[in-house]
Amino acid sequence: MKKAIIFICGALLSSLLLADTITTLRSSPIDQEATPPALGNYVNDDSKQHRNYPMQPPIIPHHVDHYQTDLFANKCLSCHARKRTSESQAPMVSVTHYMDRFGNFRADVSPRRYFCRQCHVPQTSADATVENTFIDMDDLPSNEAK
Repeated sequence: MKKAIIFICGALLSSLLLADTITTLRSSPIDQEATPPALGNYVNDDSKQHRNYPMQPPIIPHHVDHYQTDLFANKCLSCHARKRTSESQAPMVSVTHYMDRFGNFRADVSPRRYFCRQCHVPQTSADATVENTFIDMDDLPSNEAK
């Protein structure tokens, strides 16, 4: 029992000593609410963006502020639904969005794919908050080079 208490005390003491070396993105003390940084400007050029890996959801290349997306309406589908793309000239949502969980095709977008902003986000011109070490798939060495 004494050994366990000594071990716990030692662990607590070492955690207190190491607490000063932990890095964080927090800009203010934990007991104070910080003012969030201003959002960057959305990229609004309606051009198709490069995807960095297979199955990456495309980013939204236009403003979506004040788009209603709830149980009653989905503003995105007013242009991107299969029935609307001929008049809007917007790309149609993927056919996978019309499949239910069992792989059956539906006439309308599947309820599990209805809330677009769960996967698709607008691109901003903001600087990265942390260093990005991502390597594009095209820049990875291929197996043929070995």
